[in-house]
Amino acid sequence: MRFIRLVIILVVFGGVVSCVPKRQFEDLEARHDRQLAENRELTEQLEVVREDNARLSDELFDLTHEVSRLRGDTVRLGEQLRRVQRMYDDYTDQTEKVLEGQTEETRLIMARLQATQEDLQRREDELTLAMREMDEKERRVNELETILHRQDSIVQNLRHTLSNALLGFLDDGLSVEIRSGKVYVSMEESLLFATGSTQVDRQGEQALSELAKVLAQNPDINIMIEGHTDDVPFRPGGPIKDNWELSVLRATAIVRILLKHGDIDPQRLIAAGRGEYHPVDPADTPEARRKNRRTEIILTPQLDELFQIIEQH
Repeated sequence: MRFIRLVIILVVFGGVVSCVPKRQFEDLEARHDRQLAENRELTEQLEVVREDNARLSDELFDLTHEVSRLRGDTVRLGEQLRRVQRMYDDYTDQTEKVLEGQTEETRLIMARLQATQEDLQRREDELTLAMREMDEKERRVNELETILHRQDSIVQNLRHTLSNALLGFLDDGLSVEIRSGKVYVSMEESLLFATGSTQVDRQGEQALSELAKVLAQNPDINIMIEGHTDDVPFRPGGPIKDNWELSVLRATAIVRILLKHGDIDPQRLIAAGRGEYHPVDPADTPEARRKNRRTEIILTPQLDELFQIIEQH
């Protein structure tokens, strides 16, 4: 859809370029650059998802291979069981004949029969244990697949819901994307704060209000608010000591607004500040510093079920 919009803009631009003011041209050009940046981000996101899928496929392949091995063992143990059963039947026939003969020979046959029965019992126990292990591994594979599919569905649905809820702010420095199985809502400084301020402005509070409504309807999502700054130092003597303190204070201010506008359990919220130490663009340019001045709201589905399965096994 973004690509179609870009094509329409370019066609319209080509028809009226002679009468378009320079300011409109620059706006269109900036919008085009943003679209290219979003395409690159989506490409990177797709690569991450592909890597995650490849890793999960490898794990599933290993488990499937293990199940196949156990099935093979089960077949071999079954053949051994049938062979021993035939031996047992033969010994039983011999015993009935020997009972009519010498007492000593009868004792020897009975001893052999007892040993055969014990060996048969041991093999049956081994077969039962192997079958239980196979069933348990299959159950684990099915549980892991179900949980992973459910978590992926939750993340995809959440991203879609947030994109729709925040549609009116997507052109104002807000983006919604999936990275490593988590939903990232990234907001530029210009959408939320004045330079060096920790007070969220009116437009930013409107965006956070819409976000809070969605989060209140998804109680199984954990929420981390991360503040980020550029690397320009604060002047000494002010109320805020450094960029790290600024990032923490901004994250805390956003937490308060989310709680104000949504029925959200405070235990789900984490406020964190990364200061200047996690930039998205390390270049020493005004544009790079603008990108780095942002707030990221990281939404993670609760993975208690998955962790319980891992701990149990």
